Amino acid sequence: MTTATPVEPWRQYLCRACGLVYDEALGDPDSGLAPGTRFEDIPDDWVCPLCGVMKADFEPYDGAAPSGAEHALPAAPSSPRRTGTGVVIVGAGIAGWSAAEALRALDDDVPITLVTACGGDRYHKPELSVALGRGLAPPDLIRERGIDAARRLNVTLLPRTFAVGLSPEARQLRTTRGALRYTKLVLAPGARPALPDTLPAQLCWRINDLDGWSGLHAKLDGKSARVAVVGAGMVGCELAEDLARAGHRVTLIDINAHPLTGLVPAVVAEQLIAKLREAGIGYLGSTRIRRIDRPAGHALRIAIDADRGEQTDTLEVDEIVAATGLVTQPRLAQTAGLAFDRGIAVDPRTMQTSDEHIYALGDCVSVAGVPCRFIEPIARQASTLAHHALARPHDGYRHAVPVIRLKTRSLPIVLRGMPVAGGVWDAPKTAGDGLLVNQWHDNRIVARLDAGHIAPRDAE
Repeated sequence: MTTATPVEPWRQYLCRACGLVYDEALGDPDSGLAPGTRFEDIPDDWVCPLCGVMKADFEPYDGAAPSGAEHALPAAPSSPRRTGTGVVIVGAGIAGWSAAEALRALDDDVPITLVTACGGDRYHKPELSVALGRGLAPPDLIRERGIDAARRLNVTLLPRTFAVGLSPEARQLRTTRGALRYTKLVLAPGARPALPDTLPAQLCWRINDLDGWSGLHAKLDGKSARVAVVGAGMVGCELAEDLARAGHRVTLIDINAHPLTGLVPAVVAEQLIAKLREAGIGYLGSTRIRRIDRPAGHALRIAIDADRGEQTDTLEVDEIVAATGLVTQPRLAQTAGLAFDRGIAVDPRTMQTSDEHIYALGDCVSVAGVPCRFIEPIARQASTLAHHALARPHDGYRHAVPVIRLKTRSLPIVLRGMPVAGGVWDAPKTAGDGLLVNQWHDNRIVARLDAGHIAPRDAE
């Protein structure tokens, strides 16, 4: 007698970026995956057909409430002061929680529901680029558990829940837990790392949230590793120094000759390179990555083209961290017909989008086509939208470039104002061990830079 081999049930996998569900039974015929294609049999270079992230950005999904459902809190009791269905907020980063705080400060009763793809815990994102060198672990970075913040603010928290669709006409947000109706909607999903084609998502860490940082922390904990940081912008420079302070051998790679291109003059960039090298960090400027691979049982290999005297063709490392900028995911906004220009376009006086019932703030927004990816304005943006959404008088948000601080101990930099293309940096003035330099444009100073003599603030 022959015993039939049980057929393994079809499984589903959820895209952590956009909420698309890959069903093994259905496959993805448009991408060449026939129905019945098991997830483990999908090529590693397959991408999400909706948002373009890699296979590595999918996680198992059982079709029920995602993990963390026990943290969902019931909505506040009914109140005669309420109208409609209340406010729904998408995103539990600094922007999303700031919006919840601002709304609750004005109205004790308005129902607030916060939908987030993460667990909802509150932490200060700028600390992610300085935490390894301080010997911190993931629990050390959490300032308030999401469940505790939700109870304190009387907010219904839906953790590990993805927003997958938006119908402005019906005032309905579709999520992996079902549809939510809203009176007002606040979009605060942040921005996601932008990966060039030569940086495979499954081989690169992206430190844009606590989950990503926690994964890298677990991988490096107790080890001394060779780490390549790709991208020498502010975050890349901070992460490179932080990794070096934690005892790792770090190489910082950038396609430009100097770090912080567009933000600082060459004289400051060259001083930063020297200080990074003194800290044990290798800097490879004017370097283009051709490909990255991991031969079986071997370290990661980075094939590079370099415009330098000493040519390096291959770099072997244990881990790669991508710090190549951010991009706002357009799918949710664009399918809803919201104006989008490198971010969700908002009226800076009210933080309203092109739909009068939908607001946005934080990393996901753009003002006059310019993304607004700074921490400092978020509190003012949240206060503005809360007042407007609740029909309370307010002076409105006035957008201005905040003070920018580079948190590298080897060469702290403070920038006031935003440098412009075509601006001219004047000759630097020395101030102790540091430099003071201004950028001029149209006969006026548009940016002031202090480098080296201002100590970085530990809390930032």
